[in-house]
Amino acid sequence: MCGIVGYVGPKQAEQVVLAGLRRMEYRGYDSAGIGLVDTAGGAGDSGRIAWAKKSGKLANLEKVLAESPLPPATTGVGHTRWATHGAPNDVNAHPHLGTEGRVALVHNGIIENFAELRAVLEADGLVLASETDTEVVSHVLERELAAGPGTLTEAMQRTCRQLEGAFTLVAVDAHDPERVVAARRNSPLVVGLGDGENFLGSDVAAFIEHTRDALELGQDQVVTITRDAVEVSDFSGAPSEGKAYHVDWDLSAAEKEGHDWFMRKEIFEQPRAVADALLGRRDATGRLMLDEMRLSDQELRDIDKIIIIAAGTSFYAGMVAKYAIEHWTRVPVEVELASEFRYRDPILDYSTLVVAISQSGETADTLQAIRHARGQRSKVLAICNTNGSTIPRESDAVIYTHAGPEIAVASTKGFVTQLVACYLLALYLAQVKGTRYGDEITQIVNQLEAVPAQLQQVLDDAPAIYELARQHTGARSILFLGRHAGYPVALEGALKLKELAYLHAEGFAAGELKHGPIALIEEGLPVLCVVPPQGRDQLHDKMLSGIQEVRARGAKAICLAEEGDERVAPYADHVVRLPRVPVLLQPLLAVVPLQLFACELATVLGHDVDQPRNLAKSVTVE
Repeated sequence: MCGIVGYVGPKQAEQVVLAGLRRMEYRGYDSAGIGLVDTAGGAGDSGRIAWAKKSGKLANLEKVLAESPLPPATTGVGHTRWATHGAPNDVNAHPHLGTEGRVALVHNGIIENFAELRAVLEADGLVLASETDTEVVSHVLERELAAGPGTLTEAMQRTCRQLEGAFTLVAVDAHDPERVVAARRNSPLVVGLGDGENFLGSDVAAFIEHTRDALELGQDQVVTITRDAVEVSDFSGAPSEGKAYHVDWDLSAAEKEGHDWFMRKEIFEQPRAVADALLGRRDATGRLMLDEMRLSDQELRDIDKIIIIAAGTSFYAGMVAKYAIEHWTRVPVEVELASEFRYRDPILDYSTLVVAISQSGETADTLQAIRHARGQRSKVLAICNTNGSTIPRESDAVIYTHAGPEIAVASTKGFVTQLVACYLLALYLAQVKGTRYGDEITQIVNQLEAVPAQLQQVLDDAPAIYELARQHTGARSILFLGRHAGYPVALEGALKLKELAYLHAEGFAAGELKHGPIALIEEGLPVLCVVPPQGRDQLHDKMLSGIQEVRARGAKAICLAEEGDERVAPYADHVVRLPRVPVLLQPLLAVVPLQLFACELATVLGHDVDQPRNLAKSVTVE
């Protein structure tokens, strides 16, 4: 959840760390802090920790540093917080220092046994300053360091063996100014490999300005970085190794490129993102191939049930996937909220495929769900955007979405590329199981490959969507209706409005209106309706009936309908036109006007679109 940066090298650590935190602030913005190893005393001076921290966004910390500068230093750590233990205030902000002020520690995650550790410290007469589990670890670490033997690395190994929970820890020692030590368990951490300098970060955005060479760490590992070396061990101290890789995007991908919000930039990146998600998916004969499909064809043929687990926006992508997988493969699919999955005692065995969808690859609920599934002998396939993250590493197979960095908290291109990955999975299963002929699969893939140009058509009409949004600044409630694959789109549209504009918004299956929700309809209430393409069974006619029901009671119907659908016009107060696509692919296009609508309405209302209140990008705690 929190953003972490560490640095050792020739540059001024404060500037490197702050720059990394700016690109990591999407991970949490309740408070921010920085800790440097100050060796200004020169030869013979063991150094001291110079630090500053402040509640609120990173700008508050930068103001503090401008008024009270820290001394020059070339080793440091930094943190942006999303609060778990303790209120978001100055005292609970990171870094936390040990009893003697020798160690500074920043932390992401939750230490589940912190209360027991705190009780031991307090029994020894220590008075803790904060409410956090992090401060407890800082004292334990400093005690281990003082007791010896060895360096901060050995002390970190001993400390980690005492901890329970999910955590990333990064620490510096005032007596050892050329070393930063970190550890991870079930929480993200990556190493940036530089020339005469090295970096740590919650993800590569922390150091992408300086290097695109990275080292992926495994579970329960401790990493020590100095200017010229990176050493990895496990918690017992045994030498270990990370996995080196090269980041295939650069700093410009994390800049706004003239847009007012990262979210708006990412909405307009969706044609390219979908095109990238489709690259390299067919071999020379035209058959589908997936990048890390480590499950054999026979293992896939043995699958007789699929359970999709996800949270938030990814859950709605999973709902769309259910329609596609069942239609193309005839395999039954369940879609579960990851946070509920393992608590209902799900029925799993070797013939069940669990599909975990997570943009970050670190979502705690989803991670625990796949561990439960694997414990029941089920196969797990991850759909993820983040190379080297925990969920793909712990899965039997992976489909990477290749969306590139998504900085805004509210997911946009992450969602559409997850949809593409879900379609590819469905078609690949159909290919392996023989439930669709090769030419049928080729036709659908060709339709997918036409989507980027169609997405651009929708985006070209953005000014009209913006004007529509500005007409609804006085709305206090907005409803969304859909049928079939349009129903999850309605849910996603409502979620975006809740996330960004802080308005009451609900998505419903249109057929459920008369079973209760129609009681919400009142004069002037905006209702956004995702109209299915014409000719799909009776879906289109039934949707028109639902639209007439809400208009008869005074609602304003804003209809998303395909080009050429003139039957909807008499029943709509406003029509947003979509390019013509099959019903299963319509979510890729229909969601875009809803994203634009929410983004613009939140902007006009004066809200922070990229960092909505109470939210963070990656939920790495349960």
